[in-house]
Amino acid sequence: MPVDLITEALIIEPNHMYIIPANRDLHVGQGKFHLKPIFKPRGWPDVITVFLRSLTDFWDGQLIAVIVSGYDGDGASALCGIKDVDGITIAQKLETAKEPEMPESAIATGCIDFILSPQDIAQEIVKIALSDKKRSRRKAGI
Repeated sequence: MPVDLITEALIIEPNHMYIIPANRDLHVGQGKFHLKPIFKPRGWPDVITVFLRSLTDFWDGQLIAVIVSGYDGDGASALCGIKDVDGITIAQKLETAKEPEMPESAIATGCIDFILSPQDIAQEIVKIALSDKKRSRRKAGI
């Protein structure tokens, strides 16, 4: 799967992994990524929270949010919004995380569908993707 560093107005493509550049908040709109200066200049930035909220407001596709090892609770407060738009949420199993604060905060929201090891996260995403393909074919009558 291709992995790309996000640039302004980069078109979002399926089956790609994207990396948020340092010191930027990430938003989506009209099928593209949009970068802005970090809104919270002091303390831990909320880059993941800002991005997930942008997805729930402006993305029309299937959402799978994965929260893995990291400091603070970034992303946690936006996870219930992912669930509200029928997205799927995954947190890394705490004992497998080098820094368990982010997945711990995510789990504490009560909005997590799966708590998995990194290897199991990858396998679950594949299962979800294959299931969605089958569902799409059934809807199309294929």
